[in-house]
Amino acid sequence: MDKPFLKILANNLILKEKIDTTERRAKDVRPFVERLISYGKKQNLASYRLLIQKIPQAAADKVYYELAPRFKERKGGYLRFTKHTLTRKNDGAKVITVEFVK
Repeated sequence: MDKPFLKILANNLILKEKIDTTERRAKDVRPFVERLISYGKKQNLASYRLLIQKIPQAAADKVYYELAPRFKERKGGYLRFTKHTLTRKNDGAKVITVEFVK
């Protein structure tokens, strides 16, 4: 993991299930979180330990026990991006809402 913010951003997204972030960070976190959901869908001890290794315990528990069973029938595309016309005041970066598909 070469980007240090991914673990923190993924943790917040998993626990809150909806966050606002910049467009670049949203595009970076999508493959990371979707891979974590795919690990959780395997429902075995090895995948659970892999989740704990990559994200904090509370987020790993939520992925393994809540999110993975919710997306059991879904092949991929667990996240939805909603673009806004808002930009951050200090640097003008575009703001995007990232949430799990219901």
